[in-house]
Amino acid sequence: MTDIDNRIRGALDEDDHAFLASLDSDRGMFRQLGDSMHGPLGGWAKFSLAIAVVIGLALAYAFYRALTYDSLEALVGWGLTGVALLVMQGFLKEWMFARMNMLTVLAEVKRLQLQVALLEQDRG
Repeated sequence: MTDIDNRIRGALDEDDHAFLASLDSDRGMFRQLGDSMHGPLGGWAKFSLAIAVVIGLALAYAFYRALTYDSLEALVGWGLTGVALLVMQGFLKEWMFARMNMLTVLAEVKRLQLQVALLEQDRG
């Protein structure tokens, strides 16, 4: 750990320290997903996770029905339903990954903000 890191940690107030500690750099995907369930958009993140599970189950059912079709019309119908559900699932996952990325970028911006404040303090 460098001297600047120690000085940044010393300059943090309690809220900043808790925020940066919650966004540790060694977080895995599931930890980041769990972190995205908190904050102002946490309710939406939980809702989208529930919807993603429902869409996943519906997608499995549509895939099963497409494999066990009785007629060509049923195959096309269940196949198109599966494709539509797959697209919806993709959009939900894209939103969640964008949110996880936003939290990572926010942590880095917070670190940079503290470094700039410390540099300004040293100059003044």
